[in-house]
Amino acid sequence: MTPFEREIAENRKLWDAWTAIHTAGTFYDVQRFRDDPTDVRIRPWELEEVGDVTGRSLLHLQCHFGLDTLSWARLGAAQVTGVDFSEPAIAFAKELAAETGLAQRSRFVVSDIYALPGPLVGETFDVVYTGRGALGWLPDLGPWARTVAGFLAPGGVFFIHEGHPVLWTIADEQPTDGLTLEYDYWGGETMSFPVEGSYADPTADVDAEVEHGWNHSLGEIVTALASSGLHIDFLHEKRELDWPAPFLVDRGDGVHVWPETMAGSLPLMYSLRAHKE
Repeated sequence: MTPFEREIAENRKLWDAWTAIHTAGTFYDVQRFRDDPTDVRIRPWELEEVGDVTGRSLLHLQCHFGLDTLSWARLGAAQVTGVDFSEPAIAFAKELAAETGLAQRSRFVVSDIYALPGPLVGETFDVVYTGRGALGWLPDLGPWARTVAGFLAPGGVFFIHEGHPVLWTIADEQPTDGLTLEYDYWGGETMSFPVEGSYADPTADVDAEVEHGWNHSLGEIVTALASSGLHIDFLHEKRELDWPAPFLVDRGDGVHVWPETMAGSLPLMYSLRAHKE
């Protein structure tokens, strides 16, 4: 058995089960995407930071069931390719592409990140994209970064929008007069937890027992990409979070921030763009 093979297989079982919950629930509101051809799930600032994708080819790694992938097609990408290790997620992505008239400009492939390039061998893309909630499921960033670089065409852009590593150190339950850390910022250890619902539906009955995650420091992420030959264009740390956390407050528009009672703040998300010469 290869390193982390068991953990990845158990995570795959979890994401297979989560797919049914996420595609039917209100968190992702898939029906709105079906009904409204102008609905896209890419944030305006993401589009600004990535740049115009009109006429470009785009690869989305760890795409789940393709909602963001197909959004990039609606934003003008000539051809989008989504990759995920969950067969039910990819099957749903293909169905959604057909239902929304995007099948001709999209392709979805089942593959573990560590098995790539696999069915995409020899291909390159103008943009490689990774959305939020992805890196923490990967135990080793070296192969991931080399995969990203290998898929980029000369002059191509890599972009990631992700939860900040600081975020993953913070305990959910906080005292009234301070901030408690529960996990190591530097990572390196497998963190395993019993499955309790889903981030999209904490009360859901999930046919999976355990989930595994890995924290990666910002230095590790940047160094992995730079070591793969990519040139970092920018790294933006952000004060806002796109989803709820017990220690944050909703500022009124669905974005979550530190409460005003905090004397200072820590970064909650980041975005990074790099390019290949």
